[in-house]
Amino acid sequence: MRVTAKADYAVRAAIELVGASEDAPRKADSIAVAQGIPPSFLENILNQLKSAGIVRSQRGPDGGWWLRRPAEELTLADVIRAVEGPLASVRGERPEHLHYAGSAAPLQEVWIALRANIRDVLEHVTVGALAAGELPDFVSSLARVPGAWTSG
Repeated sequence: MRVTAKADYAVRAAIELVGASEDAPRKADSIAVAQGIPPSFLENILNQLKSAGIVRSQRGPDGGWWLRRPAEELTLADVIRAVEGPLASVRGERPEHLHYAGSAAPLQEVWIALRANIRDVLEHVTVGALAAGELPDFVSSLARVPGAWTSG
């Protein structure tokens, strides 16, 4: 899986919004500065998250941005899907729609399994857990697998 800058920025923006409320919304500029996100790019991302029902906004001097639902219920998968679409695709198609012939036929099952593993991580890590510095044990265990921190 390739995590785009847009997906990375969207997750980081959502984490920055944990704790924001109608009484104390976060300004886009403060999110951009806190996370080193280009402001114009962030505005686009926040608007996509708003269209997906993940964040809310209010204009004006007392306005800003906040999460639409509790951070403990908002998964990384929700955020990434809002800005990028499906978590795993092959040449822009969903793996279940692909068909391979002959000796390549089992490849579809590999792509399905890959998607299942991506979902397993991203659908079980919440924005709230990340903001609190907590990860599910199985995610921490995966990060400790030999070779997990090396490229290749």
